[in-house]
Amino acid sequence: MASITLDTVGKIYPGGTRAVGDVSIDIADGEFIVLVGPSGCGKSTLLRMIAGLESISEGTVRIGDRVVNDVEPADRDIAMVFQNYALYPHMSVRDNLAYGLKNRRTPRAEIDRRVAEAAVILQIGPYLDRKPRALSGGQRQRVAMGRAIVREPAAFLFDEPLSNLDAKLRVTMRLEIKELQRRLRTTSIYVTHDQLEAMTLADRLVVLNAGRIEQIGTPLEVYRKPASTFVAGFIGSPAMNLISRRAVPHLPVAAQAGTIGIRPEDLSVAPDGPIEMEVLAVEELGAQRLVHGQTGGERLTVAMPSDAPLSDRLRLSYRLGSLHLFHPETGRRID
Repeated sequence: MASITLDTVGKIYPGGTRAVGDVSIDIADGEFIVLVGPSGCGKSTLLRMIAGLESISEGTVRIGDRVVNDVEPADRDIAMVFQNYALYPHMSVRDNLAYGLKNRRTPRAEIDRRVAEAAVILQIGPYLDRKPRALSGGQRQRVAMGRAIVREPAAFLFDEPLSNLDAKLRVTMRLEIKELQRRLRTTSIYVTHDQLEAMTLADRLVVLNAGRIEQIGTPLEVYRKPASTFVAGFIGSPAMNLISRRAVPHLPVAAQAGTIGIRPEDLSVAPDGPIEMEVLAVEELGAQRLVHGQTGGERLTVAMPSDAPLSDRLRLSYRLGSLHLFHPETGRRID
């Protein structure tokens, strides 16, 4: 295992297109870091730069005490898990797990030991003699993770490994990945565009936007104190309400605040509430309902119990201290 350090790392493609700019992160030994952001934000490019699959235009990447900018991927002591599994279809599960070790001329007894251990950890022992085509999507992903585990690398790199699975299996697999990482304590970097997946897995989140870091923090830190309107609107499901000050001029907020953020769960129906909302649509989610509407011409969502009374117009109150204020020009948080 090892720490990973990114120091002002950047990526510029031929023609001048910048994909990543000025990224600095210190990842502790054994930490689980999730790079999260929308498609095109540079998260996969950054992961591939750490892996050595993309060249580094600026800055340095260290794995442990070694600068690896010019080190070949095979010599970086990392193992990568992809979204498409990347299994050899003509090989059995056993041979897929052992293939990389054989190429490194690992002794046969050691290969057998590592394969057997990975099979127990991932519960794939009954499938060792099957070909990948005879496995389900979840079983294939376990084999892909097993191939990474047997390497006993300094770090695991996950590139959206669950994106090809159905919603229910994704929930199961992300819990398995978290449990696995806690057991092995291997430094891990995980890329996803799914903010719920990111919140579930991460020791710390790195929220990326247009190739740059918007915020780094624990999931709760990022959720409770988003550093910008981008983070506020991206992290949280349903997303935070972001409304202009002019839409609710009577709220007691600082004069320099241009945008006000309120989480849907921090709003509640109150007969004398200061916010009036016209109801436009309702989503019934079982124990909870989401009520969508508008106030002052701007959209608003409220999360409430499914048995709460509804009408065409609601008066809303907010929990004390639940307002988030953002600068009108920069979008950065105002404390």
